Amino acid sequence: MQIILSSAKIMDAGCSIEPQSLPLFQDIAASLASEMAMLDVEELARQLGCNSSIAAENLLRYRDFLAAEKVPAVMAYNGQAYKHLRARNLGAGALQFAQEHLWITTFMYGLLRPMDGIVPYRMEHGVTLESTGDVPVDRFWRDKLTDVLVDSVKADDGVLVHLSTGEYEHLFDWRRVCREVRVVQPMFYVRRGNDLRMQAVWAKSCRGAMTRYILQNRLLLPDELYGFSYEGFEYDPKLGEPSFPHFVRDDY
Repeated sequence: MQIILSSAKIMDAGCSIEPQSLPLFQDIAASLASEMAMLDVEELARQLGCNSSIAAENLLRYRDFLAAEKVPAVMAYNGQAYKHLRARNLGAGALQFAQEHLWITTFMYGLLRPMDGIVPYRMEHGVTLESTGDVPVDRFWRDKLTDVLVDSVKADDGVLVHLSTGEYEHLFDWRRVCREVRVVQPMFYVRRGNDLRMQAVWAKSCRGAMTRYILQNRLLLPDELYGFSYEGFEYDPKLGEPSFPHFVRDDY
C-alpha cells in the first residue's frame, strides 16, 4: 500500500534527526519560494489569505529558503494530524517503512517522502505566480504529480490509502487516480444516537493516528486497517463499504 497524508500549516523548525533524501521537486519549490520572496507583505498576505504579521514571517522564510536548516518532512509539520502521528518517536524500522510507503501532499513541494529535507514555509492552493503560469498552484502541480502518484502505487500493490484531505485531491487528476488504482479512504465519524457526523478535529487526529498505526505495524493489506482503534473510534463493519471503511466513536 501507498499512503497519502496532508501537510499542515503549523510547522516546527529544528530536529535532532537528519533528513535522508531530497524532495523530488526541490527545484520547483525553490523557484516558487524565490518568486514569493519578491512580493511585498501586502501582496503576500492577499495571496496566502493571512494577516500582515503571518505574511511578514513567511516573507523572511522565503528569503531564507535555500539557507535554512532542513528537517525531515514528517517531523517538520505540527498540525493536528501530526500531533497524533508523533513521528519524532517512531522507531527506525517504522521510519524506513514510511519512506517506502508514505507520501505527504503539499502545495509547496508537491509530494514529499517522510525523510525528505524541507524548511518552514506557507503556501495555499490558490496562489498564482508567474512561475505557475498564472494558474493556481494546485492546478500547476496536477500534470507533474499524477504520474508520480499513480506509478508509485502501481509499483507497490495497486492500493492507495487516502488519509489526506479533499483540497489536496486537486493536486492530481483525481478521476484518473481513482480509475487506475484502488483508493481506500477511511472515514471517521462521531455517532450521537442515530446521527453520524464528521468532526474536523477528530478526523485529522485519526488520520495521523492511523498513519502511525500503519507504520508501526508495517501494514500491507487494506483489510488490516480494520484493527485500528483510537480514542474510542472503532471500525464498524455495518457502515460504509470496502473503499470507505467507517470508524465510529459513540458520543453519549
